[in-house]
Amino acid sequence: MLNMEQKIKIFKALGNETRFKIFKNMFSGGYACHIDESKSKDDLIAQATCVTTIADNFNFSLPTISRHLKELRDANIIKMTKKSNKIYIEPNPQIINELSKCFTDLVDNYDESLYQFDNSKKEEK
Repeated sequence: MLNMEQKIKIFKALGNETRFKIFKNMFSGGYACHIDESKSKDDLIAQATCVTTIADNFNFSLPTISRHLKELRDANIIKMTKKSNKIYIEPNPQIINELSKCFTDLVDNYDESLYQFDNSKKEEK
């Protein structure tokens, strides 16, 4: 379960436009694939996306993209795996699912509060 500090770190990381675009593109198939550790090293490199691919998509320097990726990794919403001299990334679906559940719970609680409020108003009449 994500605590408040973890949620805030995620929102701060995604509050930057470049980091949000990097993250969004990972989920929309923009440039990242799942890293399958059961595959041979050659297969892994063929199916994963390295940091340089992301840098090329944004036309930023590698150090700039690396700083953005560090923020996303520190928020635990991406995973980074070093293979040989390259770093590969993928989203962290477990954390995203937890965050999604937080929003679902907020909406459910809001709906329940409205329902209770509406019923209390009806009883007053």
